[in-house]
Amino acid sequence: MYSLTVCNHFMIAHSFRGEVFGPAQRLHGATYAVELEIRCAALDAHGLVADIGRLADMLAKTLEALNYRNLDDESDFAGINTTTEFLAGEIWRRARTAIDAGALAPSPSPAAMKVTLRESPTAWAAYEAPLA
Repeated sequence: MYSLTVCNHFMIAHSFRGEVFGPAQRLHGATYAVELEIRCAALDAHGLVADIGRLADMLAKTLEALNYRNLDDESDFAGINTTTEFLAGEIWRRARTAIDAGALAPSPSPAAMKVTLRESPTAWAAYEAPLA
């Protein structure tokens, strides 16, 4: 399987509900580093998984809706603890919507995608699933 990965980052504020979160129940900020990896079984006619510029643009546009937001105020996340794990999955879902809308065209559709969300150099979460 071939892969192509691009990186970006975004900043948010949020809080969590539940004793398990200790002091993170209070409003706090986070800066996340994001890695978005797509995979395919074969390269296209140009020897590419996808156009790296289109993939980087797609990730940047996907993150715009989250960047510099207090997620506690976003209706999409009402009643949800926006944990690192949850956000990795949410970014994956939003990127999939962009891919399905043709963001990487004319490249062939990738077979799988993985989003890794790093909240520090020592802690991260990821969501990975097939795209087919």
